[in-house]
Parts: sequence; C-alpha cells; structure tokens
Amino acid sequence: MKLFKLFLILVTICFFSCVEKQKSDAEDTAENKIDKTKGQDFKYWTWITANQEREDTSYQKEFAKYKVNGIDAVLINTNTDPKLLERLTPIAKKEGLEVHAWIMAMNRPGDTVALKHPDWYTVNKEGKSCFDTRPYVDYYQWLCPTRKASREHVLSLVEGLSKVEGVETVHLDYIRFSDIFLPIGLLPKYNLKQEVELPEFDFCYCDVCVAEFERTYHKNPRDFDNPAIDMEWKQFRLNKIKAVVDEAYEIAHKHGKRLSAAVFPYPEMADHMVRQRWDKWNIDMVLPMIYNNFYNEGIDWIGFATKQGVADLEGKNTELHTGVFVPPMSGEDLRQAINLAKTNGAKGISFFDGNALTDEHLQVIKESK
Repeated sequence: MKLFKLFLILVTICFFSCVEKQKSDAEDTAENKIDKTKGQDFKYWTWITANQEREDTSYQKEFAKYKVNGIDAVLINTNTDPKLLERLTPIAKKEGLEVHAWIMAMNRPGDTVALKHPDWYTVNKEGKSCFDTRPYVDYYQWLCPTRKASREHVLSLVEGLSKVEGVETVHLDYIRFSDIFLPIGLLPKYNLKQEVELPEFDFCYCDVCVAEFERTYHKNPRDFDNPAIDMEWKQFRLNKIKAVVDEAYEIAHKHGKRLSAAVFPYPEMADHMVRQRWDKWNIDMVLPMIYNNFYNEGIDWIGFATKQGVADLEGKNTELHTGVFVPPMSGEDLRQAINLAKTNGAKGISFFDGNALTDEHLQVIKESK
C-alpha cells in the first residue's frame, strides 16, 4: 500500500513537471516569435533628392541598390513637383520600395509663388523679414504659419503630393520656425555664441502674429524685454505649427495617405530649439533627426534620444523611426546606431542620405536585417 502511494506521488510530480516544462517551452517559443516579428517590422529608410534631368534607368539602378541592401522605403524630395513624383513612384515600387513624398514645409527656399508675396515671410524681433534678411544661410526663407495665405499655400503643396497614386505618406520637413538655437556642434561654423535667445533669430513678430496674440492675451510681444520667459508667447507659436500639421494630417488622410515628419531629436529639445512640440501633433510617424555629431555627442546619444522620444509618444498612435546622419559614421558606428534605435523602441531607422551611403554602410544595413 505504501509503495502504491509512493508511486502515485511520483507520477503526480512527473505530470506537473511535464506541464511546467511545456508551459515554459511555449513561453520561450512565443517570446522568440515576438522578437522575430519585431525584427521583421523594423523599417529601413533613406532620404533622397530627385532631379528632373536624370533618366529613369538611373533611378531604377539606385532603387534596386537600396532594395538589395535592405532598404525598405525612400523619402523623395521632388521640390514639391507631383509630376516628377508620379514618374518616380512606380519605378521605386517596382523595385519593392515604399515611396514617401518629402516636402520642405515652412522653409520654402526659391518658392516662385511665395516670393511674389513678401508679406508671407516670418519677421524677427528686430523687425527684419526672412524675405530679404535670412538667418544663418541664404536658403532659410521661412513662411509665417499664422497668415492664412502662406499657410494655405503650404497646405496646397501637401495636397498636390498626397494625390499621387502609390505614395505611402506625405513627409513634412522644416515643419517649425527657424532655429532659435543651432545645434552646439554647428556654432563654430557661424562664429556664434547662443547662450540666450537672440532677437535676430527669434521669429515671428509679423503684424498678423502680433495682432492675433494681442487680441487674445492683451499684450504686445514686441514690447517684451525678455520674450523667452513669456510662456503664452512661446505656446502661441508652438500651436501655430501644430495647426499646420493637424490640417496636413486631414488632407493626407482624405486622399488615403498617412502623414510623417522629420523633426528635432526629442520633443523637449525641439520645443527649446525651434518651436516644435511634435508629441502634441496629429501625425502617423515621426523621424527625429538624431544627428549626434551635430550636438558633439557620441553614438550612445542616439539611444538616449530615441528612448526619450518613444517615452513622450507613449499612448499615442504615432510611430517613431530614428533618423541618423551617416557621412561621419564608420560601418561599426552605423551598426551601433541601428542596434541602439532597435533596443530603445524605434520602429525603424532612416539614413541621411542615400548618396552618403557607402558600400560599407550598405553592407552593415544588409547584415543587420
């Protein structure tokens, strides 16, 4: 009898041990499956600028090179020309690439329509307009997001691109104000110190912005001794950029497209540097430009900034895809950047730009998939 009881106990122990092992094996399999799925979903992008003069065969070879080396998507700058985008989209798609229409939004250098309207441009605290006095570089020609005509002009360009068949997203770049602070690594290039907000880089004090702000808040920002500490004035401008994005979102979705944007590294930093608070926007995807060398930071900073952006987007239906600047990177640097983006929650990584990708870079990208 005792032997029979002992036998029953041993059988019971063996049974539960087997059940626990099966459960553990099942959990391991599920974990591996999830990890594998994450790897498959991690998207590789690159930005490229198109040229009307280039032949289709040249683009076909470029797109094929990207695809064979692991790139999934191309963000194409056609200078807002929907006809050129219509021409290139089927070529890229035939090679297996997603196509995203890249547009310079609020900064519109050489825009022949806008240049006929000097009043459309942003004005700094000194009263100087981007129309003829440009901050930092000659291609900084920023339009005011408050003026109805300039805003509608930008949105009409978004609509033109969003109508192109086969495009996945309209991709907003320069969707902000001009830099109140440059990245610290770029300051020596301009022989600048920017320890406080300087009036020549502080926009927009045009008549329309000032009048609208004054109607609401009963104070004139032109009279501020230190505009940097007036939170209503700062928020007013953040909201004006958000309004453009939110309208662009509606337009893109109306035409069956999504909206994406190139943004500064993480929301708090973007807020401080360029009046851009992208975690508050209605948008499907953001590609923060985590260009570590611009900020005198190491490769590990890519992980920090990615993690910060992902945390700020928690609970929102917005994907984050890390953007990196490849020209100064070795193959090993790029390998680390990809891993840092993956392990810190990004849904993908974008490389600026296609022309800068060396054979070594492409090999690393291919191997990392």
